Amino acid sequence: MHEKIIFKEKFIERYSGLTGFDEFKKVSLTFLRRSIRANTLKISVNSLKKRLEEKWNLDPIPWCSEGFWIEHHKKERRDIGNIPEHTLGYFYTQEAASMIPPIVLDPKPGEFVLDMCASPGSKTTQIAAMMENQGIVIANDIKGARISPLGINLQRMGMTNHLITMMEGRYFKGFNFDRILVDAPCSGTGTIRKSFKTLLMWNPDMIKRLASQQKVLIETAFNNLKDDGVLVYSTCSLEPEEDEGVIDFLVTKYGNAKIEKFELNLKRSNPVLEFEGKVYDKRIKDCLRIWPQDNDTEGFFVAKIRKIESGKQISRNEA
Repeated sequence: MHEKIIFKEKFIERYSGLTGFDEFKKVSLTFLRRSIRANTLKISVNSLKKRLEEKWNLDPIPWCSEGFWIEHHKKERRDIGNIPEHTLGYFYTQEAASMIPPIVLDPKPGEFVLDMCASPGSKTTQIAAMMENQGIVIANDIKGARISPLGINLQRMGMTNHLITMMEGRYFKGFNFDRILVDAPCSGTGTIRKSFKTLLMWNPDMIKRLASQQKVLIETAFNNLKDDGVLVYSTCSLEPEEDEGVIDFLVTKYGNAKIEKFELNLKRSNPVLEFEGKVYDKRIKDCLRIWPQDNDTEGFFVAKIRKIESGKQISRNEA
């Protein structure tokens, strides 16, 4: 099968300049490990482990205390979505790197939170569990076809502190959220391991269009944060224009947008600070970029932004 997978010449050229392409290609053509997140709204982590360990091997995910890589003892099954514990909402099938953005967002019980691009609900339900179903989560997405699985998953996981909205993220106006997650629609170049069609769809023009949309979403989110509020921007893209370029846009335009550094128990790669002749704000070094070969996961980008009190400004190249 792998012999039929074609990497476009421009793709190879671009990614050879960003990472060790041979290792990236090798890992991108291997199976992605299955992973789950225990749903603490319904069951404790230890209780779930006891229910599953008779038939399944569980390997803890270092950066998420509720997360596990999962494999059948005899490697006879991969359909973890068909077991009773999944139907009961005791766990969510979620890629290990996808668990990072809510952890960085760090929502608290009682807060007012927006998940701007919420479907199908993996991160939304993780946020609700962290909030212990207290406070309000606005779970938004753009189309009815995406709202349907979102509603089903939120119900299955026992989430009760939410409102579901259907609108373009750019139309949010006048809110004062404590925290906002923008897990932005993207090219998905970090997800080649589970979707080879990403390689067929990839082209530089598409990347530019997506980056324009992402800048609108992150700016809208920032303007709907209260002072001292936290915005987390994430993508499963490895394109600098969709990642570091979007963050550079925000912190350049808004002097009260502060990039905050965060530590997680994983291997991380250096963010891209210069791309195609454009030099990004040096504070972007505090963002998270992980390649598939770093932790044997999907590739992901995550940035944490705090909205500084009105009247306070941060210089462009503040250390």
